[in-house]
Amino acid sequence: MIVMKFGGTSVQNTEMIDNAISIAENQLERAPLLVSSAMGKTTDKLVSISEAAVTGNSKLAFSIFEEIKAGHFFTINTFLSGDNLRFATERAEKLFEELSSLTKGLTLLRECSPRSTDAILSFGELLSTTIITARARERGIETILLDSRKLIKTDDNFTSATPLMDKTGELIRGAVFPTSGKLYVAQGFIATNLNGATTTLGRGGSDYSATIYGASLRAEEVQIWTDVDGIMTTDPRIIPEARTIPIISYDEAAELAFFGAKVVHPSTIVPAIDREIPVLVKNTNNPDGEYTTIAPSSGKTGLKAISIKKNITLIEIKTGRMVNAYGFLARIFSVFEKYQTSVDIVTTSEVSVSMTIENQSNLKEIVADLNLLGKVSVEQDKSIVCLVGQDLWQDSVVIARIFKIMEGLPIRMISLGASRINLTLVVPESHCEESLKKLHAGFFN
Repeated sequence: MIVMKFGGTSVQNTEMIDNAISIAENQLERAPLLVSSAMGKTTDKLVSISEAAVTGNSKLAFSIFEEIKAGHFFTINTFLSGDNLRFATERAEKLFEELSSLTKGLTLLRECSPRSTDAILSFGELLSTTIITARARERGIETILLDSRKLIKTDDNFTSATPLMDKTGELIRGAVFPTSGKLYVAQGFIATNLNGATTTLGRGGSDYSATIYGASLRAEEVQIWTDVDGIMTTDPRIIPEARTIPIISYDEAAELAFFGAKVVHPSTIVPAIDREIPVLVKNTNNPDGEYTTIAPSSGKTGLKAISIKKNITLIEIKTGRMVNAYGFLARIFSVFEKYQTSVDIVTTSEVSVSMTIENQSNLKEIVADLNLLGKVSVEQDKSIVCLVGQDLWQDSVVIARIFKIMEGLPIRMISLGASRINLTLVVPESHCEESLKKLHAGFFN
């Protein structure tokens, strides 16, 4: 069996929903399970409802509510009839009644906790999968609608919950029996904790749901259907000549995602890694076009891709107390742990430590605490340029070529070899895209 995940842009209207169903229909003999995100910008609109609720702005909250409702019922009435129209209408009406009551209550309370946020956000996927199921049945496909809230169990970390894989796998295998010619449909992104309260899986949650289903059912592959031809050598919005990478390893894909590539989020492929299930990244608008396979190993060394991450802050701490000292680094990183701030890159010398962070919300407090350990300097408006490829650090010719290409461009910090698959440069943000263009032209054109 296979698992197929479709993102919001892939199910944003009647045409795209039909396209997604056609892609699944063409693989019915492989017993597909279709995992869907919310339609289009629905999740963003639901977030806006929760934000309006906090301010007590009932008029705005219900204006957005009516906009969401009108859009979904337009879709329902456009391409459904008979029993399928009745099924979708009744189910959608019930869901909108629940969403209305929740919106009203939160607006009166002027409160929207993480738990309430998850409850509101879940309606997007519940509505989209209702419509997809009804439309697939309208087209004569035997289709079973699942409820991911009953099958995927998580901890209590609302808005970014962690799946409890043993319990989840047991529930999924007890409810899903893949059969050639039959289509299962399930919501991405949403789940429940052990007490039955709705949770969500955070950024990349629908991809995560897909690999959870895939790992639980021992799928032969997981397909991530998006709006680009797989994972590219770099961001095609910056460099139109970027090309599709045919195959990439789990580790390489995770490094790219961590350092700015947005096609696949690292945590989403963890269940697939555990089961060594290949993950295919394909384009809904070009289903027969080029695509990327994320596999246990790419089988090829050398540079695969370049990604960038902007709006980075570089922090440097200098002190003579590091010389021949132990435990000093631990004291530095305990500050970042205290303020729950992740560090991307670290370089050290005998008298200084340099590191980069993306989250600047607690920068003032971090600097104040670090000043107790040494002299601290902060440089903002930096960017990370990350070059990714298996055993990249072992090829001295490639390394020399990189620095030859970067000649004349300011490099503030370098990190090489920590994961064996990336070389990371920190440059001023004003030189970020120029660095990317020169490196990509030097290696891929």
